Amino acid sequence: MKNVKDRIAEITTKGYELDFGTVFENAFENYKKIAVYAGSMLLIFTFLFIILLFGIAIAVFGVGALSEFIKPGNLKPETFTGDFLLIYTACVILITCLLSPFQAGFLKMADCGQKGEEFHVSTIFEYYKPPYFINIVFATFTITLFSTGLSTLAEQAGMPFIGIITSLAITFLTFITIPLIVFGNLNATEAIKSSITIILKQPLVILGLIIVAFIASLTGLIAFCIGIFFTMPFLYSMEYVLYDSIIGIDSVSEIDELGSNV
Repeated sequence: MKNVKDRIAEITTKGYELDFGTVFENAFENYKKIAVYAGSMLLIFTFLFIILLFGIAIAVFGVGALSEFIKPGNLKPETFTGDFLLIYTACVILITCLLSPFQAGFLKMADCGQKGEEFHVSTIFEYYKPPYFINIVFATFTITLFSTGLSTLAEQAGMPFIGIITSLAITFLTFITIPLIVFGNLNATEAIKSSITIILKQPLVILGLIIVAFIASLTGLIAFCIGIFFTMPFLYSMEYVLYDSIIGIDSVSEIDELGSNV
């Protein structure tokens, strides 16, 4: 089996082939294996998270202050102060980082589905443990800091469109960062750099696949919006299959090689 870093080095010099139809078909087949279970987990834990978030907000700020804040007139960007934007950015980054191993768990679920293995509720918490947790959180922190920070700066400069484009570009280029960590055992910095390198070798094909997967995931909005929880896992299946098609799930990391030689 090829070493992950050797495969990335090969991609850097020679590139790789990626067939749109094959990747899409494989992603859809993988999605069918996890859709119901993954969708149920997304629905339940999103509901619980919202309750927890509001509970914390009420405990910290009080019902009156929270009710005043969520009034439509107070949610206009021009009313936000510098301190509020700083706190808002920090909260977004913190929440995103804490939830990132949870989202990575759906990649593990996709892997189990692909291999015909059983998966349970505990599967989506697979990466809340070392060495994955630190690398996933640090990678997410770095990506979100740049994405949110640059987007906020652009919006404050009166160029919200530039901010949106910048944020989307960063998200696109780092799309397979987490799979590189959980399946390739790369550290956060290596995974981010490698994701950018890999994506830039086939940007149009990958962009097309992501756009199609995103549109497909939004079809759940038709079913009283609840369906979105059951179509959203298609994005995770696409992320998983993209990584498998480019790097290969059976590729081994340096850690695995060392273990096999002991």
